[in-house]
Amino acid sequence: MKFTKYFFIVVFLLLPFLVKAQETLPIYSDYLSDNVYLVHPSAAGLTDCSKIRLTARSQWNGISDAPSLQTLSYNSQIGEKGGLGFILFNDKNGYHSQQGIQGTYAYHIDLGHIRDYSKLSFGLSFMVVNNSVDESSFEIPDPVISQIVQSESYFNADVSMSYHNVDFFGYFTVKNLLLSARNLYDKDYESLNLRRYLVSFGHYFDNFANKGSMEFEPSVMIQYIERTNEKFVDLNMKVYSELRNAKVWAALSYRRGFDNNSTNQLSYLTPIVGVNFKKYMISYTYTKQTGEILFDDAGYHQITLGFNFGCETPRRFWNERSGKTNRMF
Repeated sequence: MKFTKYFFIVVFLLLPFLVKAQETLPIYSDYLSDNVYLVHPSAAGLTDCSKIRLTARSQWNGISDAPSLQTLSYNSQIGEKGGLGFILFNDKNGYHSQQGIQGTYAYHIDLGHIRDYSKLSFGLSFMVVNNSVDESSFEIPDPVISQIVQSESYFNADVSMSYHNVDFFGYFTVKNLLLSARNLYDKDYESLNLRRYLVSFGHYFDNFANKGSMEFEPSVMIQYIERTNEKFVDLNMKVYSELRNAKVWAALSYRRGFDNNSTNQLSYLTPIVGVNFKKYMISYTYTKQTGEILFDDAGYHQITLGFNFGCETPRRFWNERSGKTNRMF
């Protein structure tokens, strides 16, 4: 066990210097829909229940070849300290698309006793992605452009660590650590450095334990893209209300971009509503771009479906974002 722990820590520290980067899954607000593992690999197996999450995201309803994304994720605890997970995804944007599978192993180290829950976690994900472009239907007289149909596969990796201490939680993740070049286009036009750094932290206020009617979970996520020097900050608030056999919740996320190139930075407003009923979860997400300069006047719609099973402790679960034991809903 000691060898596994130290090996995992060494790999986590060295991997960013051994591999290059390639963009894969975009980062949305999925982590607020009880789907933290989709963004942070170290969340794999952090709860006492195995979790399946299915998401479907679309933009510009009614428009052909509009951007869309579908993901199927699973993560589960293995043994006393391990966690496993996988993600299948299909991302399409016009004539470009990518499909991939990601596998994750996480290792969790207990730092305290049950009553003062404290845990340090490490996660490592590897993925295989098939990226393709199909411009055969272009209505352009140039046969060179109109006949481009190309598909290439490549490998990628993410590393992550997290810390939970009672009601506080924090994550640090480095995404897009490339193991092989994509070579879909001319390499002179494709950067091999698309590393993205994510830092998330927040606090879970459990008012139910004090006979309150609502729980609150403020959080922040900061993103930094190394090559373009872009920065994004998410300011989030999530509120829970417990019913007899269910828990309803709502979240509001505001994302602001800082790219140092525009006086009107990108900003997005995302309200989310959801309900957890026994072992099931469903949520709806709507994202709207705000500001004076808009890429489009439509919004993003997303549905998330979830199912929890194989819970080791009946009627109880670990909240993966807060590291806190709550009543099963």
